[in-house]
Amino acid sequence: MRADRRMIPELPPHDACLFFDVDGTLVDIAPTPDAVAVAPGLLDDLASAERLCGGALALVSGRSVAQLDRLFAPRRFTASGVHGAEFRFADGPVWTKVEPLPSTLRDEILAVARDFPASIVEDKGFSVAVHYRAAPDTGPRLRDALDSVREARGDGGLVLLPGHFVFELKRPGVDKGAAIAELMGRAPFAGRCPVFVGDDVTDLPGFAAAEARGGRAYGVGRDLPGTRGTFADPAAVRSWLGAFASRGGRPA
Repeated sequence: MRADRRMIPELPPHDACLFFDVDGTLVDIAPTPDAVAVAPGLLDDLASAERLCGGALALVSGRSVAQLDRLFAPRRFTASGVHGAEFRFADGPVWTKVEPLPSTLRDEILAVARDFPASIVEDKGFSVAVHYRAAPDTGPRLRDALDSVREARGDGGLVLLPGHFVFELKRPGVDKGAAIAELMGRAPFAGRCPVFVGDDVTDLPGFAAAEARGGRAYGVGRDLPGTRGTFADPAAVRSWLGAFASRGGRPA
């Protein structure tokens, strides 16, 4: 089912809290992570929605908090980065839930990536992502190579997370569902109805966390399990957000 302004019930801003994935949800997917662009008006709409919700708006992303700050500069929004590994309120310091990956492990992953010349590596400290969008046919071989790194650790201390033309090795126990739960336990999110919008399988735990707390989950671009509807693309999400921000949280 397609999500649009008519399908999504009215959201009184004093009762709602908003969680957004970033890449593929708020911003369009680009050939490389550094090539994404923030659409005109998005920063102002996010800031307006944040004010309407009493500060209860957060970015929940696979990007690091530092990357999010650079992308959305000069604004700073409450954020959870690296799939729930780190957190930061808009006006506060970063706190973390896990230890960074050891440098030796990150070196192993970099060595694997060198066998895939078209790949792009993102070392996020708490995880390492290897993008293969430029050579999609290499996906199965890359997955197997990274899974060998995971298995070689042998202690259950790594998870291989698939995404849109990317595989990411990270620590277990943190995900976007845990990120939403962490923020929902703190002001100004506590006691509100959570709405989470995401576009990828990495967002599935977030969908479950929102629905489990009496909230609503929506996908982007494709139907995903655990969602109530699907926005056509990030432009549709931005349109809905703009309506929410400009009409007091009650899109027509």
